[in-house]
Amino acid sequence: MIAINNVHKAFNKGKANQVNAVNGIRLNIQSNEFLVIVGSNGSGKTTLLNLVAGTVFPDNGSINIDGNDVTKTPDYRRSQWIARVFQNPMSGTASDLSILDNFRLAAIRTKAKGLSIGVNDAFKQQVKEKIATLGMGLENKIEQPMGTLSGGQRQALTLLMSVMDSCKVLLLDEPTAALDPRSADVVMRTADKLITDFKLTAILITHNLKDAYNYGNRIIQMGEGAILRDLSGEQKSALKQNDLFDWFG
Repeated sequence: MIAINNVHKAFNKGKANQVNAVNGIRLNIQSNEFLVIVGSNGSGKTTLLNLVAGTVFPDNGSINIDGNDVTKTPDYRRSQWIARVFQNPMSGTASDLSILDNFRLAAIRTKAKGLSIGVNDAFKQQVKEKIATLGMGLENKIEQPMGTLSGGQRQALTLLMSVMDSCKVLLLDEPTAALDPRSADVVMRTADKLITDFKLTAILITHNLKDAYNYGNRIIQMGEGAILRDLSGEQKSALKQNDLFDWFG
């Protein structure tokens, strides 16, 4: 599904403060795989996610998604495959628009825009049913401006909006880092369910070792722009939470 072949990325090249963020990474992520990436600050994990998303391009190497070479394809053109949830809950939604309008925008994210009725009763019911699965009581507040909601509510809705349009890859960029524990739990359980129900290929970056332990069927640890550990299947299942702490000990 995603093939990363000998990818390098450096910032401030040729200067005294050059940073070699990603150093020759080779990584194949299969369809329906839920990959968790952990690593210390500066390990290269966010740069790797940005390379997959298309917000930065590699200096060398290639990236393929679903059989398509996207090495130099910008992020807005990769949206036909990729949806992304950011660390900041405010980044994935339009504050001044209602919940319903945000969902409508998400539903036509990759479609050609034309003059047509955007919201009808059937669409409203669809949105209400999706939101009701969160158990937050927001299904009866779809006309409320998104900006009036808490960060946890917005992040959970952003996850739902990510699957309103067709996507095959879900990128989760520390989605619970700014949330309280209860909201973080709702967001992660929602993400896990959506990944399973929609058979998505997913990448989660997290500093939360509990989430790294509880979620995903594959985990890699990064350090100095390289992959230090790569465990999947039975190896991931056999991993103990204390093992993760030892990685950073």
